[in-house]
Amino acid sequence: MPFKIILFFRKSRNTANFSIETYFNELVPFFPSSLQLSSKTSSYESSGFWKRIYIAVEAIFRQGDINHITGDVHFLTLLLRKKKTILTIHDCWFMRHPSALARFIFKWFWLKLPIWRSAIVTAVSEASKKEIVFYSGCNPDKIRVIHTSVSLMYASHPKSFNKQKPEMLHIGTAENKNLERLIPALEGLSCVLNIIGKLSPMLIELLDRYKIEYKNSYTISNEEMLNAYISCDLLCFVSTLEGFGMPIIEANRVERAVVTSNVSSMPDIAGASACLVDPFDVHSIREGILKVINDDSYREKLIATGKKNKERFLPDSIAQQYYFLYMELLNLNKG
Repeated sequence: MPFKIILFFRKSRNTANFSIETYFNELVPFFPSSLQLSSKTSSYESSGFWKRIYIAVEAIFRQGDINHITGDVHFLTLLLRKKKTILTIHDCWFMRHPSALARFIFKWFWLKLPIWRSAIVTAVSEASKKEIVFYSGCNPDKIRVIHTSVSLMYASHPKSFNKQKPEMLHIGTAENKNLERLIPALEGLSCVLNIIGKLSPMLIELLDRYKIEYKNSYTISNEEMLNAYISCDLLCFVSTLEGFGMPIIEANRVERAVVTSNVSSMPDIAGASACLVDPFDVHSIREGILKVINDDSYREKLIATGKKNKERFLPDSIAQQYYFLYMELLNLNKG
């Protein structure tokens, strides 16, 4: 009889943002038939006290041989069988909430108690693991690093680099995405900046002040996102903080050069496949971009290295790591 693995999904507030769910669903075909994987999505969004109580109780009646909380609804572990529960934590961005009360709640109900109520915790990068340990104080040995896999929809699309007026892709407009430093770094450069994400009035004013030619879109489909990678010449991903940094690998697969940050998870994820810059230094960002634009051999080397780097994040490899983890926990429960 196949073992029942239940993947617990949040109910997303944004119909255009199902990154966690899409990622785990794409892993399912790569698991052997000895595992019967199914997903259970919470009936309500994770908002408000009573809705969270409801979806935590609801999870009790959905348990399998292994319960895998895939992210964002960490508190579901509190009422599940501890020895059969795996918790995946993607990042600790919530611990930077401006409210001290909110940080206290997140610390206990998204980190400390959920980790205690889990047999194993997985983090998507070494940087995320360090953050989890820092904020929760848990034993590092309880946390396994299993990277996020890249969707196979991102395939090779070679393109001649437009040195005269390159199109630069930037994804995300939250504070950590660091657009407010990227914009002045591009001052005076002949380029087009394609920004994916809703622009605030402050960012629009900044783009106008530095006379940056740009285009903007948000709540786009997966196909539109892929086309953004295909049409660009260079990915500028100079975030100050990332739990993983998926755009780096997506650009690797499409075969685009990458400029990214030398902090957080990004050096680990990029390896030698990207030009690393200091995201807190506008001059460093500008110099990195200019090097990629002007040095043809360096740029081609980054793209060639990216072809190798992407192999670390293929779904079959990531699914195998989760398979071994599931089998480890199943064997422990037998004992």
